[in-house]
Amino acid sequence: MRRFVRDNALSLFFLAAFVLALVGQSFAGNAAANADRLAEGGTALSWPAYVTSSDFAVDVAENWQSEYLQFLLFILATVWLVQRGSPESKKPGEQGEESDAEQRIGRHADADSPVWARVGGLRQGLYGRSLGLIMGLIFVLSWLAQSVAGTAAYNARQLAQLQDPVSWGEYALSADFWNRTLQNWQSEFLAVLSMVVLSVYLRQRGSPESKPVGAPHEATGVEG
Repeated sequence: MRRFVRDNALSLFFLAAFVLALVGQSFAGNAAANADRLAEGGTALSWPAYVTSSDFAVDVAENWQSEYLQFLLFILATVWLVQRGSPESKKPGEQGEESDAEQRIGRHADADSPVWARVGGLRQGLYGRSLGLIMGLIFVLSWLAQSVAGTAAYNARQLAQLQDPVSWGEYALSADFWNRTLQNWQSEFLAVLSMVVLSVYLRQRGSPESKPVGAPHEATGVEG
């Protein structure tokens, strides 16, 4: 067990942080929603009722979709685009999907390479792009979940104000939906931009996300 924890400590740390943050969000969101409901003369929602509500679902889904969009774009952009001096980038001149030898696929695969890396055809093509495909799939599903839950939450507010509900398509094109969506997107893009640029000039000793402390600023694709 100790070896398992040691070998998977990074994943376990962020899994625990995720669960604690999600649970914390559910209690804080429930309290905030109940404060609004009581101020409007309504009744408070229990915690189970809140975590199964469209309000909680849309808040969670809109954060998930923006995070996975960030990772998807970063994964794809770093195939073709470079930033001189950043450890998050390939070296200038190395843009592209690289050769079979560099990627160690097909006849260039090692004995311990994944099975689908050693075979050719569709399986190799899919496996060679599987990270981007899965990130893209999770983004699309999260975006759909946000739009569906958002429609339900928006319509609940509309009905409470004696206004007509809207369809999913109308909500997906509405200012409310895109205001919530773009608020998350811009923060994710800013975070990636900051990481790419600041890592050119700043260091974090011992982190693989940083260059070695003594590495020159122009060193690219070098990790600490």
